[in-house]
Amino acid sequence: MTSTRERSSGTEIDALRPHAHGGNARHGGRFPSIVDAIGFTPLVEIPNVCPNPNVRLYAKLEFMNPTGSVKDRVAKYLMEVLVTSGGLREGSIIIEPTSGNTGIALAMIARRKGYRVAVVVPDNVTMERRQLLALFGAEVIDSPGHLGSNGAVALAKHLVEKDERFVMPYQYGNEANPRAHEETTAEEIISDCPEVDAFVAGLGTGGTLMGVGRRLRRHNPDVQIYAAEPLPGERVQGLRSLDEGFIPEIFDPAGIDAKILVSNSDAIEALRELTEKEGIFAGVSCGAVLVAAKQLASQMERGTIVALLADGGWKYLSEDVWTRDLDADQDEVDSLNLW
Repeated sequence: MTSTRERSSGTEIDALRPHAHGGNARHGGRFPSIVDAIGFTPLVEIPNVCPNPNVRLYAKLEFMNPTGSVKDRVAKYLMEVLVTSGGLREGSIIIEPTSGNTGIALAMIARRKGYRVAVVVPDNVTMERRQLLALFGAEVIDSPGHLGSNGAVALAKHLVEKDERFVMPYQYGNEANPRAHEETTAEEIISDCPEVDAFVAGLGTGGTLMGVGRRLRRHNPDVQIYAAEPLPGERVQGLRSLDEGFIPEIFDPAGIDAKILVSNSDAIEALRELTEKEGIFAGVSCGAVLVAAKQLASQMERGTIVALLADGGWKYLSEDVWTRDLDADQDEVDSLNLW
C-alpha cells in the first residue's frame, strides 16, 4: 500500500476540544480525576503473532482505560452531552442497553457526578461484568440472553417509552460515540504511528470504526479500515453480525473497506495465542480482531496495521476461555458465555 499523508498544521490539532490529545498522546502522567485519565492508551507491537515479516502489527491496548475497556471513551462523551444539553432533570435515571462495558463505564462516571444509572444487559453476561456493575452502583435489568445486544436495545427503548424518568444516551445512535474516537483514539494512533496503512476493530456499535476511520482518512486518504464481525449465527462478546438485521444508526457501511468474518473458536484460539506469545491478556472480541488483522497481514506485501483491542481478559475468567479443551467438544465452545 502507498500512503499519501496530510501535512497538518499545529493550529488544526490545537483547535480540538480541550480534553482531546493535541496530537501528542501521553501514557501516564498526573490528572485531576479518574475521568480525565481516560484514553492515552499504549500502542504495542506484536510481532510474535504476525504471519508476515514485512508487516508491522500493533495492538492498541484499550483495556488500559480506567474501567478496563474502550467504552470509557464513549461513556465520557455521552455523559458530557447529557450534562451540557440539560437532558438530565432531578430524578432522572440514565439507562443504556449494553453487553457490559459501556454500562460499567457509564456507571463509574455517573456515580462520581451523583446520577443514577440503570443498564439493560443480556441475562447471560459474565459474572465479572455483573460484579463491576454492582460495584459502581448500577441497577441491572436483564434482557433475554438468546437475543444478544439486540434484545437489550429493544427492552431499553420499551422502558424509556413507559417511564419518563429514564434518559437514554443511546450509544448506537449518538454521534458522541464516533466523535469520541475521532477526537481521541484516532489522534493517539496518528501521534504514535503516523505510518499506519490499515486499521482493524470489532464491529459493535460501529462507533470505533466510524470515528477512527474518519480521522485516519483525513491523515492518509489511502488508509484501509476493516471490521471484524462474527460469522452469522455465532456470538462474540461486544460484536455483532449485520446479518442479524439491526444496523446501528451511527454505522455507515461505506465507512469501511471490508468486513472480515470470524468464528467463535478461531477468536478463542487467537486470544490464547496472544497471551502465550505476547503476554497480552485481552478480552474475547480482541481474539476476533486479531484473527482479522492476521488475515489482512497475510494478504499485504508490506505495511503497518493497527488493531484495536477493546477490553481485558479478566472479565471472562469465569468462562474458562483460556484453559478449556477446544478440540474435545465443539458444542462446549459454542455454549461458552461470551457476552
